[in-house]
Amino acid sequence: MTDLYRVLPEEMDKIVIEMGQPRYRADQLLHALYHDSPTDISDLRQIPAALRDALVAARYTIGSASEAHRVASEDMQTTKLLLKYGDGTMIETVLMQYPSKTKIHPRSTVCVSTQVGCAMGCVFCATGQMGFKRNLQAEEIVAQVLHFAHVLRERDEHVTNLVFMGMGEPLANYAETIRAVRLLTHARAFGLGQRSITISTVGIIPLIDRLADEQLQIGLAISLHAPNDELRRRLVPTAGPHSVEELFLASKRYFKKTGRRITFEYALINGVNDSPEVAAELALLLKGNGAHVNLIPVNSTAGGFQRPERRRVHEFQRILRKGGVNCTVRVEKGSEISAACGQLRTDMIEKITSSNAD
Repeated sequence: MTDLYRVLPEEMDKIVIEMGQPRYRADQLLHALYHDSPTDISDLRQIPAALRDALVAARYTIGSASEAHRVASEDMQTTKLLLKYGDGTMIETVLMQYPSKTKIHPRSTVCVSTQVGCAMGCVFCATGQMGFKRNLQAEEIVAQVLHFAHVLRERDEHVTNLVFMGMGEPLANYAETIRAVRLLTHARAFGLGQRSITISTVGIIPLIDRLADEQLQIGLAISLHAPNDELRRRLVPTAGPHSVEELFLASKRYFKKTGRRITFEYALINGVNDSPEVAAELALLLKGNGAHVNLIPVNSTAGGFQRPERRRVHEFQRILRKGGVNCTVRVEKGSEISAACGQLRTDMIEKITSSNAD
């Protein structure tokens, strides 16, 4: 069985033609899939019954996820979904909304997951402490965006941005992540602008180089977290012995090929990597690089790490800026519902299962 949300528009053309239908039926089918929220092939009334029957006979399906649980923040600007796939596995995905001063609709960013769990093992990340279970298929990634697109459509709003910063390491699931990006940005499919998408990686060097050759205008965020290899390996156990230097070289190659500025993500952890001395070392490392640093006061997770006091965060930022480094502190979203950076984990599964048993 093949989910139609896996099929690229060019592949859809071939499918409908081989089923004896004109090519424009593919456009009708794609529009219905990405803009009408069908849940079954029988819902596709925009296409002839003969084509619907042919799709069923060829074992095509629609939709790979169902909503198991939903929770929203008190200000209603962050929503987290627990989605369940056909094999019973579950992931979390998050919608973050930011009011706009210039537009009627808010900026609506979906944070998607690419894996069930993660093998990178970052010590301060809840997902990293889950361990790795499996990769998600492209259609399972797309399903996360479409679930929120349906939610927003009911409010007369729409998805404006997409970040691959949920559960998992996107580049460790490279082929499926790129297929999902192409489906979500194709003008005949979901149609989101490529520059509205950012992929975050802990830094798999060969795949950063491969991504640079994809001719995509997407943003790249690299999870750095330390200005030297010794400290970085404490926080990211899978980091190589020369990961900091290799990441900077890879980021320069990416920028040269794509023209897209790199963002370095830096989780600030109290007493670990937040001292003025570390800030000065990072400033010296980044000076003249042209990259942007996103400082992220670490969120509470099972690892027991704590975020620095606000004054230490601002002092770290001040030192970087004084050193000529462009940086901002990430706006906090959804920490009270465990939907913020580093907090995604499927603990909710046990609660849902227990509740259903009762």
